[in-house]
Amino acid sequence: QVHLVESGGGLVQPGGSLRLSCSASETIVNFDILAWYRQAPGGQRELVARLTPRSGRTDYLDFVKGRFTISKDNAKNTVYLEMNSLKLEDTAVYYCNAFDLGAGDSWGQGTQVTVSP
Repeated sequence: QVHLVESGGGLVQPGGSLRLSCSASETIVNFDILAWYRQAPGGQRELVARLTPRSGRTDYLDFVKGRFTISKDNAKNTVYLEMNSLKLEDTAVYYCNAFDLGAGDSWGQGTQVTVSP
């Protein structure tokens, strides 16, 4: 399985911005889906954004639409999550995911995002 490493999390005030990065140990061009999930304290892991590399299609959790953007840089084997207008409810551990029909899911270790005044 591919090795994924997230970075870019931290503490930010409401209304602020962060950009998360997910660096992969191998090329990302052939994955079926690249995605970001999050898990808040006491909550279940939920899909935040996903990108289908072959079609370029992106999908977002309704709560983050218009505020978050998922993108990728094939040359750097990196997936990004640009997060703007952050809200208290966005506080969670954010996980990078790469899905391949043959190999299944690969996960990063997560990066903490805390939105607080």
